[in-house]
Amino acid sequence: MAKKKKIPGKWTGSDKNIRAVQVIFELGLPQSRALRIKAIEQDLSPSDFIRDIVHLPRKKPIRPRLSISLSAEDYQILGKRYQLDPDQKERVREKMKLELLKHLDKQ
Repeated sequence: MAKKKKIPGKWTGSDKNIRAVQVIFELGLPQSRALRIKAIEQDLSPSDFIRDIVHLPRKKPIRPRLSISLSAEDYQILGKRYQLDPDQKERVREKMKLELLKHLDKQ
Protein backbone atom coordinates (compact mmCIF):
# COMPACT_ATOMS: atom_id res chain seq x y z
CA MET A 1 0.00 0.00 0.00
CA ALA A 2 1.34 3.46 -0.92
CA LYS A 3 2.23 5.76 1.92
CA LYS A 4 0.33 9.08 1.96
CA LYS A 5 2.53 12.16 1.63
CA LYS A 6 2.19 14.77 4.33
CA ILE A 7 0.98 18.13 2.99
CA PRO A 8 3.08 21.11 4.12
CA GLY A 9 1.24 23.32 6.60
CA LYS A 10 1.48 26.42 4.43
CA TRP A 11 -0.43 24.58 1.66
CA THR A 12 -3.42 23.52 3.76
CA GLY A 13 -5.08 26.93 3.38
CA SER A 14 -5.21 26.32 -0.37
CA ASP A 15 -7.48 23.29 0.01
CA LYS A 16 -10.66 25.37 -0.42
CA ASN A 17 -9.31 27.04 -3.56
CA ILE A 18 -8.29 23.74 -5.10
CA ARG A 19 -11.86 22.49 -4.79
CA ALA A 20 -13.34 25.53 -6.56
CA VAL A 21 -15.03 24.71 -9.85
CA GLN A 22 -15.23 27.09 -12.78
CA VAL A 23 -18.79 27.61 -14.01
CA ILE A 24 -19.40 28.66 -17.60
CA PHE A 25 -22.57 30.41 -18.74
CA GLU A 26 -23.57 30.30 -22.38
CA LEU A 27 -25.53 33.49 -22.94
CA GLY A 28 -26.58 35.03 -26.20
CA LEU A 29 -24.15 37.54 -27.68
CA PRO A 30 -26.28 40.59 -26.73
CA GLN A 31 -26.65 39.44 -23.11
CA SER A 32 -22.98 38.49 -22.81
CA ARG A 33 -21.89 41.84 -24.26
CA ALA A 34 -24.28 43.77 -22.00
CA LEU A 35 -22.97 41.94 -18.92
CA ARG A 36 -19.34 42.68 -19.82
CA ILE A 37 -20.11 46.36 -20.51
CA LYS A 38 -21.98 46.78 -17.21
CA ALA A 39 -19.06 45.11 -15.38
CA ILE A 40 -16.55 47.46 -17.01
CA GLU A 41 -18.69 50.49 -16.17
CA GLN A 42 -18.35 49.49 -12.51
CA ASP A 43 -14.61 48.74 -12.79
CA LEU A 44 -15.28 45.06 -12.20
CA SER A 45 -14.33 41.89 -14.01
CA PRO A 46 -17.27 40.00 -15.48
CA SER A 47 -16.80 37.26 -12.86
CA ASP A 48 -16.87 39.78 -9.98
CA PHE A 49 -19.96 41.41 -11.51
CA ILE A 50 -21.69 38.01 -11.65
CA ARG A 51 -20.69 37.34 -8.02
CA ASP A 52 -22.32 40.68 -7.05
CA ILE A 53 -25.51 39.82 -8.96
CA VAL A 54 -25.92 36.50 -7.15
CA HIS A 55 -24.80 37.99 -3.80
CA LEU A 56 -21.57 36.04 -3.42
CA PRO A 57 -18.54 37.60 -1.71
CA ARG A 58 -15.61 38.65 -3.83
CA LYS A 59 -12.05 39.50 -2.98
CA LYS A 60 -10.92 43.05 -3.46
CA PRO A 61 -8.23 43.05 -6.17
CA ILE A 62 -4.75 43.81 -4.91
CA ARG A 63 -3.91 45.62 -8.11
CA PRO A 64 -5.91 45.95 -11.31
CA ARG A 65 -4.30 44.06 -14.16
CA LEU A 66 -5.06 42.73 -17.58
CA SER A 67 -3.88 39.38 -18.80
CA ILE A 68 -3.28 37.60 -22.07
CA SER A 69 -2.02 34.09 -22.73
CA LEU A 70 1.04 33.92 -24.98
CA SER A 71 2.27 30.78 -26.69
CA ALA A 72 5.83 30.11 -27.82
CA GLU A 73 4.66 31.01 -31.34
CA ASP A 74 3.29 34.33 -30.04
CA TYR A 75 6.70 35.13 -28.52
CA GLN A 76 8.31 34.32 -31.89
CA ILE A 77 5.95 36.76 -33.66
CA LEU A 78 6.40 39.45 -31.02
CA GLY A 79 10.17 38.97 -30.97
CA LYS A 80 10.28 39.72 -34.69
CA ARG A 81 7.90 42.66 -34.28
CA TYR A 82 10.00 44.24 -31.52
CA GLN A 83 13.36 43.10 -32.92
CA LEU A 84 14.10 41.05 -29.81
CA ASP A 85 15.07 37.47 -29.14
CA PRO A 86 11.81 35.64 -28.33
CA ASP A 87 13.48 34.23 -25.20
CA GLN A 88 13.71 37.76 -23.78
CA LYS A 89 10.19 37.37 -22.46
CA GLU A 90 10.38 40.21 -19.93
CA ARG A 91 11.57 42.66 -22.61
CA VAL A 92 8.87 41.44 -25.00
CA ARG A 93 6.20 42.01 -22.30
CA GLU A 94 7.58 45.49 -21.60
CA LYS A 95 7.41 46.37 -25.31
CA MET A 96 3.83 45.08 -25.41
CA LYS A 97 2.92 47.26 -22.43
CA LEU A 98 4.44 50.32 -24.09
CA GLU A 99 2.53 49.57 -27.29
CA LEU A 100 -0.73 49.23 -25.34
CA LEU A 101 -0.16 52.55 -23.58
CA LYS A 102 0.72 54.24 -26.88
CA HIS A 103 -2.45 52.85 -28.44
CA LEU A 104 -4.54 54.20 -25.55
CA ASP A 105 -2.95 57.64 -25.83
CA LYS A 106 -4.19 57.81 -29.45
CA GLN A 107 -7.79 57.24 -28.38
